[in-house]
Amino acid sequence: QVQLVESGGGLVQPGGSLRLSCAASGFTSDHYTIAWFRQAPGKEREGVSCVRMRDGVTHYPQSVQGRFTISRDNAKNTVYLQIFSLKPEDTAVYSCAAETYISNCLLGDYSSMHYWGKGTLVTVSS
Repeated sequence: QVQLVESGGGLVQPGGSLRLSCAASGFTSDHYTIAWFRQAPGKEREGVSCVRMRDGVTHYPQSVQGRFTISRDNAKNTVYLQIFSLKPEDTAVYSCAAETYISNCLLGDYSSMHYWGKGTLVTVSS
């Protein structure tokens, strides 16, 4: 059974940085891609980055390029999302999700996720 568990959220001051973790379990191979999403209050969920586990290829929407960095540790089956220069508008529930055997998110299509975590809340406030 596939499980995705996020951690690392919390209260952060504007200008600070944060690293979120997504621990994956239950996959039988590394043929999957992990994406990070966020949903701010009153807004639609948006994909903010993804990484293909077998080779580390990544994608970032233009809206987050330069401030978000996704990385993976295959030995730990964990994907990280580092966010720099946090702004109040980054306040959201951040969730990770997985595609298996396809990597549509690497082309900017974040609509094909098969599994989801429950999310972790990031609040950016002074």
